[in-house]
Amino acid sequence: LVARTRTTSGEGLLARWLLRPADRADAIARQAAVTELRRKLDLREEIALLGEDIRSGVKTQSITGWGAAPDVVFHPALRSLCLVLSVSGAVFLIGFFANWLPLWPLLVIVACNFVLMFALRTRVSSILAGVESSGRDLTILSLMVKRLEMEEFESDRLRLLSANLEISGLTASRRIAKLGRLIEFLDSSDHILVRAVRPLILWNEQLAMALEAWRRESGRHVGGWIGTMAEFEALSSLASIAFERPQWSFPKLTECSSGEFHAEALQHPLLAPAECVPNDVSLGDGARLLIVSGSNMSGKSTLLRSIGLNAVLAWAGAPVAAANLTISPLHVGASIRVTDSLQEHRSRFFAEITRIRQIVDLTHRGPPVLFLLDELLSGTNSHDRRVGAAGIVHGLLKAGAIGLVTTHDLALTNLDEDETVGISNVHFEDRIVNGEMRFDYKLRPGVVQRSNALELMRAVGLEV
Repeated sequence: LVARTRTTSGEGLLARWLLRPADRADAIARQAAVTELRRKLDLREEIALLGEDIRSGVKTQSITGWGAAPDVVFHPALRSLCLVLSVSGAVFLIGFFANWLPLWPLLVIVACNFVLMFALRTRVSSILAGVESSGRDLTILSLMVKRLEMEEFESDRLRLLSANLEISGLTASRRIAKLGRLIEFLDSSDHILVRAVRPLILWNEQLAMALEAWRRESGRHVGGWIGTMAEFEALSSLASIAFERPQWSFPKLTECSSGEFHAEALQHPLLAPAECVPNDVSLGDGARLLIVSGSNMSGKSTLLRSIGLNAVLAWAGAPVAAANLTISPLHVGASIRVTDSLQEHRSRFFAEITRIRQIVDLTHRGPPVLFLLDELLSGTNSHDRRVGAAGIVHGLLKAGAIGLVTTHDLALTNLDEDETVGISNVHFEDRIVNGEMRFDYKLRPGVVQRSNALELMRAVGLEV
């Protein structure tokens, strides 16, 4: 749904956006850019098609490293000498064949050229080897760069990205086009006529100096160009969501320091709209913890995933699967799908408490934590679960976190007896209709009053 990037740098940037919430100003700027790109379907499709060629073999990290590599230094006197010898060689060659000049000056120039070629061989070969891979890859990227330069944007973020592609009045595509012409000359080095005169006019040496001059002037900007294209790809991916899910809305991002999450008609982003049952969820000043009880398959885990995924989308700058969402800066910490590991000698219970420890550590830095704990401490006995859950939950709330806990153990629903910390009970329920269980997936206040575990066991043929 989200990953529509084509380049490795675009994929990496989008992943960082999803893993680390942006600051409010940055997220709002992304929203404006995504809103504009949502309307520019042709542009997004053209960039995606160009990106397919890039994904097939372009190594953006190598290009960036090549552009930022230390300069290969040629003394100005050496460059002048190469130029004089090259021009002289061409003149004396023409003069010899036209019977204007004798042969011996031409032989002297050739001898000098061979000495110079031997002295410069290491530097020349390193320059040409770098251009062979990174330089060619950069010329492929220039197609995407040129397409972005042609577009006019309205939002501040996109206009800034477009401006980053112009340095000192010269666009990135024109700079890369100059590199492309030099690479074309390099490609012609193996032509039979060029090979015949290559030592005489110092063909490779002149090309190496020209290529190094280009890299010295423009190479430091290559990383910025690739970063600009990566950000455009990431924004385009978010715009694809907005285009394909027009019923979604952009969240209201607040600066509330105590943490809040208020959603109307919240849905799971990955479920088909026809299958979704929207629910309202409110966390903040009124209730900082929701204890979600309910029978098996009633929707508890899906609710946690819906909240977590939409919180991540919100602070990435994307629209969310809700009619309205008001959210403050939050770090999402989830313990939902925890498994044991035979290789790591780790039980499910130990894996769960290790994950919870990581969530607790998250409360010591950054914005408030939105914790999502599925079937808290289900791998231990009822007494230890009750004591442990109470300690964990109250510790998280004391640290300023907000969140949800799902449980089958109705004893945990008594945590709301402490009215000083803002704990509320909600539940999902099921019905038996003609011997079949039916779920409506609607979130209701209070504690669930029945369980369906025995009915499920009988439904699969167990005698209970």
